[in-house]
Amino acid sequence: MLLYITYPSWITPEIIPGIPLLRWYGLMYLVAFTTAWALFRFQVKAGDLQKAENRSQPVTDDEVLSFFTWGITGLLIGARIFATLVYDPSGDYWMRPWLIFWPFGKDGSWTGLQGMSYHGGFIGGMIGMILWAHRYKRSFLAWCDTMGASIPLAYTFGRLGNFLNGELYGRVTTSPLGMIFPGAQRFPLSQDWVKKTADALGMVIPEGAQLVNLPRHPSQLYEAFFEGIFLWALIWLVFRRKRPFNGFITAVYTIGYGAVRFVIEYFREPDADIGYRITANGQPSPTYLNESLLNLSTGQILCLVMIAAGTAFLVVRFLQTAGERKDHG
Repeated sequence: MLLYITYPSWITPEIIPGIPLLRWYGLMYLVAFTTAWALFRFQVKAGDLQKAENRSQPVTDDEVLSFFTWGITGLLIGARIFATLVYDPSGDYWMRPWLIFWPFGKDGSWTGLQGMSYHGGFIGGMIGMILWAHRYKRSFLAWCDTMGASIPLAYTFGRLGNFLNGELYGRVTTSPLGMIFPGAQRFPLSQDWVKKTADALGMVIPEGAQLVNLPRHPSQLYEAFFEGIFLWALIWLVFRRKRPFNGFITAVYTIGYGAVRFVIEYFREPDADIGYRITANGQPSPTYLNESLLNLSTGQILCLVMIAAGTAFLVVRFLQTAGERKDHG
């Protein structure tokens, strides 16, 4: 009995093999935006946003469309800039920044804008929403809270897109949930830990094989559930109706995402060409193994920043609203 799962061979990055313009990743982004839009509109129709802004006139569809346009534009720009300038170690994009939004490869073939960073998207989207609120003189915190209750479930589809691309998989594992991804790094059987791992999993190695593809955590699916479905359900069912002040949902989302993503990063393999930003002994450590909880990736450091910023913002808003209640008392 095999103690791991093989990645389905019928899944390809293209929806229709041979047509690179139609990719699952792009479709999942479209589904994600549609989901966020639907959840946002639900809250608008329920009067949540109107109540949060304390306005007499209902929120219009044109306002929502304009808000989403600014927010999504900022998200896409920020996600792409971070992916190229922070996560690409070659330095090519720093030397030739016009390539950041160039959708063609060196051979002239269509590649699309491959590579998006969540944390860059978070910052870019936040800037876009702030600029929109300033431009149209709306309550940024009220609108951002409504968005914060809409985004997590949409994020689920982004991670499903990563899974369908066969990318951003996790570290080597002997867990029954482990999955062999076809594009993952293969390891030499001459190394003791590789042979022991393969034996523990009951893997049948072809005679004469020198390299083996070991199972990995399907961390994209972990993220799809915990950063998406779980976090959305927590905010939507527990906090959405009980927000004590504007900005509360924004802080809960920021802290919640940062905390969940920080933990899941221990299962997800960091980019091998970047490695860990911090290691337990100060020396490089293999990214495909979880050798120490003190080995921290770029994503984990950014998540710690999110947790700290969200917590600080929550404290400041609590003190502000407490002072306002005291003044009106």
